Amino acid sequence: MVFFSAYKPLTQRETSGFSLLYMPNGEVLLRFDEVSFQYGHNKPILHEVDFTVRRGAKITLMGQNGAGKSTIFQLITRSLEPDSGAVHRVAQLTIASARQVIARDQLNLTVREFFEKCFSGKIYDIDPRIDEALAIVNLKADHDKVIKSFSGGQQARLLLASALIQKPELLLLDEPTNNLDTEGIAHLTKFLVEYDKTCIVISHDAQFLNAFTQGVLYLNIFTHAVEQYTGNYFDLLKEISARMEKENRKNAQLAKKIQENKEKANFFAQKGGKMRLVAKRMREQAREAEENKVDVRKEDKTIRRFIIPAQEGLSGEIAHISSFSRIKNYVPLTRETNISLRKNNHLFISGPNGIGKSTLLESIASRAKGVFVSPDVRVGYYRQDFSTLDFEGTVYESLSSAGENQSEEQVRAVAAGFLITQELLYAKIGTLSEGQKGLVVFACLVLQKPGLLILDEPTNHINFRHLPVIAAALHSYEGAMILVSHVPEFVQQIRIDEILDLEKEEEYALR
Repeated sequence: MVFFSAYKPLTQRETSGFSLLYMPNGEVLLRFDEVSFQYGHNKPILHEVDFTVRRGAKITLMGQNGAGKSTIFQLITRSLEPDSGAVHRVAQLTIASARQVIARDQLNLTVREFFEKCFSGKIYDIDPRIDEALAIVNLKADHDKVIKSFSGGQQARLLLASALIQKPELLLLDEPTNNLDTEGIAHLTKFLVEYDKTCIVISHDAQFLNAFTQGVLYLNIFTHAVEQYTGNYFDLLKEISARMEKENRKNAQLAKKIQENKEKANFFAQKGGKMRLVAKRMREQAREAEENKVDVRKEDKTIRRFIIPAQEGLSGEIAHISSFSRIKNYVPLTRETNISLRKNNHLFISGPNGIGKSTLLESIASRAKGVFVSPDVRVGYYRQDFSTLDFEGTVYESLSSAGENQSEEQVRAVAAGFLITQELLYAKIGTLSEGQKGLVVFACLVLQKPGLLILDEPTNHINFRHLPVIAAALHSYEGAMILVSHVPEFVQQIRIDEILDLEKEEEYALR
């Protein structure tokens, strides 16, 4: 029988198989007991997963894109139920979760309506509570302002505040640094360092995680098990490396022994008589050594190196920006500039959350007033919200429609390079993880061959192992490129020819 239950005291037998993450003297708050879960009949996510979390622990949940990290959160909150095993929670445990993105059906809500939905009943002092939560995430907002009018970074702060306003005993944060600028990440880090309750965070940002993490739950996409490590992400890497080295060394020793026994067996078999019995024993020892070889832990797969081909025949001016809107104190102010982009020109647009970076990218993509884009140029656009994709369509449909005259063989070859399996090809876009959606967009750009490439926070949701590969592709892109990113380590790997800093007012003349 599949069930959830309130926490009950654990026996010695029950605790012996678990790693207690990570506060040794804290009360057990949450326990996964041989939990298995799969989507449909052929998509296993978890297999007999065991782990325990104590009150006050600060834990990172890591794993490859699509491994099932968000699924674990849904099992904790009871949005999903396990196929077998049980998730035990302490009685009356309060949980709040900050998702990766605001649901589309909530984008037309006001700030007040958005926060009211965090509670099951009427909250009469909602306005001061909203102000208190927004102060924690360093955001000022009119309570009557509509959610969709906020920038991606501001929406990320609203998501965090929506979890904090509930003052939960267990806080679940799913990629909380996505879209946050440097100041926002620093503010969130300080909050988590000082936070005195239990927190589990999904993130691919190692520097952010290492500031507060006490332990790591690592979801292995190959075994569907959760591996448990004490310490931060760098400690995890050291332990995994040491374990793989030990396993490889053991297998090498066994392989040598197997070869020696086989050679001895062949030698004694040729002698005949009683020597054949010795040969038999040698073969048995070789088989036993084969059985003792261990499966070396596999590393997460990394996407293949790729290039985004530029549109053929590019010449002259591809795009020109003569003016843009800069947001200050929620008021758009028109600024003049003179930026021309030609083939092989890479422009980086910088500035804090809410200043108008995404708005500018949108105006460029839509060829709005103040922007010129050559009519013959194909525009490839990586949006934060993946709205260039049809969430009701399949991955294959998105890929095959990305470029002209794409053969099925070409589509499948590109898809495979981005870890898009046969199964994922015919899945609906809306069923993918956010990280997988990002990889689909990159695959579309490869097939599209754009002349102007526009990228709005392309590192969001993406496994850190893929980022150097993506940076290399952008660095070598030969068309015109416009990039927005709050990850300096990523930007530093890419050739940038010009920077437009929206925060520096003195560089532009007010119309």
